[in-house]
Amino acid sequence: MSNIRLFFSNLLSDNMTDKLDKLQSHYLTKVMRAKENDSFSLFNKEGEWEAIILSVSNNIVEFKTTKQLRLKDNKRELWLAFSPIKSNYQNFMIQKATELGVTKFLPIIFDRTVVRKINTNRMKKIIVEASEQSNRLNIPSIEEAQNLKSFLSFDSMNLIFADLNSSSKKIDKSKFSNMPICIIIGPEGDFSVSEREKILSFKGVQALKINENILRSETAVISTISIVNYVIN
Repeated sequence: MSNIRLFFSNLLSDNMTDKLDKLQSHYLTKVMRAKENDSFSLFNKEGEWEAIILSVSNNIVEFKTTKQLRLKDNKRELWLAFSPIKSNYQNFMIQKATELGVTKFLPIIFDRTVVRKINTNRMKKIIVEASEQSNRLNIPSIEEAQNLKSFLSFDSMNLIFADLNSSSKKIDKSKFSNMPICIIIGPEGDFSVSEREKILSFKGVQALKINENILRSETAVISTISIVNYVIN
């Protein structure tokens, strides 16, 4: 049972006892058929611990941590600024971006954004599940939707601009500061002329043409994150 990983938002430490919530207890005992003394893993941004089931009472699992398996991550912050898209494609995009290491999601309402409402609770659920399955520790956060002006007012980031009109096909790693790296992906109808000008005027921005073809938003996200990961790692 030790291959079962569950995100635990409360404090984790050695030889502690606590209880899982109702949904996690149901998953562990009814779906995975775990029983008393079976082991599983619990994780959060502080690290990962092996735990055993002490008891199941009123369908709630009480557990005890037995040893720490991993220390907390100290990986670089990687953000994704994106335009909301249709839910099925967006769910896929959020899942894959989480698996690829994004640490923060920033929805932006652009001039040509079609979908202007997002189901944050659904996104959080997908993020947690993707984190559990991909063996990562820290759970990405989600900001409230904002406009481009508000987003660009935060200047403490290295901005990678996925721009179909750019001639540049490389990222210059030497231009990165120690600040978070943020990728910005446009809406399905692409950026407006004024939006593109505003982004290109951002201090330290690097424009990147990721493909000669026009890519779907979710494809552009996966491609750009993969390129950035390759450069920084």
